[in-house]
Amino acid sequence: MVKQVIVVRRDLKMRRGKEIAQGSHASMAFLVRRLRRSGAIEMSDAEREWLFHHQAKICVRVESEAELLDVHARAIAAGLESHLIRDAGHTEFGGVPTLTCCAVGPDDAEKIDAITGGLTLY
Repeated sequence: MVKQVIVVRRDLKMRRGKEIAQGSHASMAFLVRRLRRSGAIEMSDAEREWLFHHQAKICVRVESEAELLDVHARAIAAGLESHLIRDAGHTEFGGVPTLTCCAVGPDDAEKIDAITGGLTLY
């Protein structure tokens, strides 16, 4: 199975709509960044499978920026796609740019579970 895991910081106490928007940014980041770089999208077999068939997304939570950064770093070290989202702070966070979430994958579930499997479902 191929999936993507979206990791959201609960300590920020974002409004529900803000959380959804931030998670959406994270989910699409792997495509958007590739388009911005080259105008074309090269994808692995797992990414193609996820995009055109399943699009399974799991939302989990962490309780701090440090936890979010740890998940992101472990995902990158494991060779997984992981994209951090930094909100500009225009509508929340008092104008301070703030890391809100990240998306790990899409990739094989076993690879992602090794990084995010111990986190609490959102």
